[in-house]
Amino acid sequence: MPLVANSRLPAFDRIQQEGGAVLPRDAALQQDIRELHIGLLNMMPDAALAATERQFFRLVGESNQIAQFYMHPFTLKALPRGAAGRAHIEHFYESFEQIKADGLDALIITGANVTQPDLALEPFWQPLIEVIDWAYDNVTSTLCSCLATHAVMQFRYGQKRRHLGYKRWGVFSHRVVDLHHPLAQGINTRFDVPHSRFNDVSRAQFEAAGLKVLVESKEAGVHLAVSEDLFRLVFFQGHPEYDTISLLKEYKREVGRYAESARGDYPPFPENYFTPRGEAILGEHKERVIAARRINAPLPELPEIWIRPDLDNTWHDTAEAVINNWIGKVYQITNQDRRLPFMDGVDPVNPLGLR
Repeated sequence: MPLVANSRLPAFDRIQQEGGAVLPRDAALQQDIRELHIGLLNMMPDAALAATERQFFRLVGESNQIAQFYMHPFTLKALPRGAAGRAHIEHFYESFEQIKADGLDALIITGANVTQPDLALEPFWQPLIEVIDWAYDNVTSTLCSCLATHAVMQFRYGQKRRHLGYKRWGVFSHRVVDLHHPLAQGINTRFDVPHSRFNDVSRAQFEAAGLKVLVESKEAGVHLAVSEDLFRLVFFQGHPEYDTISLLKEYKREVGRYAESARGDYPPFPENYFTPRGEAILGEHKERVIAARRINAPLPELPEIWIRPDLDNTWHDTAEAVINNWIGKVYQITNQDRRLPFMDGVDPVNPLGLR
């Protein structure tokens, strides 16, 4: 069912141009169809703000549920922003105060860039805790992505993420380890997920917190886990929302950082992502960049035009299926007035009635 263009956010136009279903608000009001209101706490830096909106909006809009999806993006004032980012947020985002007043059926929290060795030292730490605590008591289910997962594991469960000593970067094969959980119904038992992170929360840490691991990888670790009530909190460590070219953009950015001496080593390839032909092309480009940097000559452009056609997306269909299952359960157990299920006699420890 369609996303409802409940604001002038450019993401709606972009998704519609890509063939996605987007319904004008006036048309939506004429339909007698259930509404679902989903918040997006977007903590990504300015350069990734709009892309992150589109990625998560697209996954929600592709869910096969009989509902109109109203998306409510907001962010945290403590996050540093440039002029363009602040203008975008001022024009298109809602305030947390407005979100609390109107209520949500579900909430998605993105990752964020960090600068401190301990998440508790980040300026967004306390505001983020406020949002998550509010959501835990007032929103049927919250989906935490990457950094948000690490933050919740630290402040709610006392499990601090651990630095890997390197960047886990690429596309990795995963397996479903609990085929009976509602979020795993109907999805591929083996599928890929992109990862891009320096830190990890291990299976042992999730289990020590009393949480249930649903999907993991031998190479990349846990991707999907859920809270002890099986639904209130959903944790991603990977990035199933990524576009096909997202890792290419990250690689290009890292090459640029090397060229500007912001990093000392030339970035490695994301694992299992580029084709052999693509790696050969990028290997030649590396030699040209190093040579140009050595003599302080203009840097050559990354040959994206030769790389993009060979990139495969081996994760989006399963990501869509997982989000479809998540939205479906929110739809089933959330009332029209968006009261939490335990307010209506549903067991808060087992809201899905699982045995």
